[in-house]
Amino acid sequence: MATQDDTAALTKPAKAAPKRDDAPHNGQVMNVERADFTDLVPEGRAPVQGMDGFDPCYSDIVDYIIRCTHKIWDERDVGLIYTHYTHNIVLYLPTGTIYNREDVVRDTIQRLVSLPERRGNATHVIWNGDDKDGFYTSHLVTGSGRYSQNGHYGPANGRTFVSRTVADCMIHRNKIYREWVVSDQMAIIQQLGLDPQAYAEKVARSKLSQGLTQLDIGETGLMLGQYPPAEKADLSIAGTDLERQTLSWLHEVFNRKMFGKIRDVYAPTVMWHGPLMKELYGIASVMHQTIGLIGAFPDAVFAPQHICSTPCNEGGTKVAVRWVMEGHHLGFGGLESLGDPTGKRVQVMGMSHYHYKDGKIVDEWCVYDELALLVQIKLAQLADAPAVSDIQQA
Repeated sequence: MATQDDTAALTKPAKAAPKRDDAPHNGQVMNVERADFTDLVPEGRAPVQGMDGFDPCYSDIVDYIIRCTHKIWDERDVGLIYTHYTHNIVLYLPTGTIYNREDVVRDTIQRLVSLPERRGNATHVIWNGDDKDGFYTSHLVTGSGRYSQNGHYGPANGRTFVSRTVADCMIHRNKIYREWVVSDQMAIIQQLGLDPQAYAEKVARSKLSQGLTQLDIGETGLMLGQYPPAEKADLSIAGTDLERQTLSWLHEVFNRKMFGKIRDVYAPTVMWHGPLMKELYGIASVMHQTIGLIGAFPDAVFAPQHICSTPCNEGGTKVAVRWVMEGHHLGFGGLESLGDPTGKRVQVMGMSHYHYKDGKIVDEWCVYDELALLVQIKLAQLADAPAVSDIQQA
């Protein structure tokens, strides 16, 4: 017969399972800001958005892109590419395009061979979409490491490096089917103490041997005949008022050359995080860097390809823009490695992340690869050079 104490113990309600601490996300899709890595790859976190068709370890799209990137690159589970990329993946790079999954696997392994100590730290992920129509993510990574093994950069010298990369991915049911990657290779080349001119020519000669050339094909599309640039920006890719405002001022600055607009959209205390790991402050610095890029390619058309935005837990909103500039190397600018104007046609693939707060941009992260531009110029110059057989015949 049970005692009074035993009865009390039997009838005492079961203690509720402790609620899982989801800080700093609080049941929302993750923000990378203010979160340590362990907070970004939580174990057993329930999905906080529709993730139909995704592996059960992913609780939201930010979790997906950070976790699988870390597993592939830092944990060396390269084979996850087979379950996270389609067989016919198209991967766009500033110096070429990959068209299948096997080449993605091979390229990943080669990069791990050359930089075995590299680690990639997620800086932020800006995204849109859903699990029905597909997600789009823009993932900024700050990579650091040491060149400790012979590879595609040549003999290892043990030097350290830090560089930025942005990867934009289109994802559906756990698989990336299209990706754009801009990595600041020039920052790595310079920090490793290599000669950018020699390295760029080596890459260009390799491409020339494959039958690739980069030749002038006419107007860039900035203007039609003798008309000035379009008065208004094409806003068809924007989904919010802030995205439309961003496309409008980018058109004013880059295509209409109204550089004074920069004063209207940037905060006086803006921080500009640019190629070659530049860390600059203030509106004057932003204006100088912008004019420096346009100065090298004054006839270039600036064409945004995609834009998306997400709220930021630091306050305000972050906006990601993937863009292309196409023009000719007609002037002097802030890209010192290009030297004197060559007149060669170039294409700049770039990614920009803007942090708006109280109506102004307080941070900008801009990534494009100066080395890719130098390779294009070298390739065009090599293609112009007469072949040995032509010289002999002459």
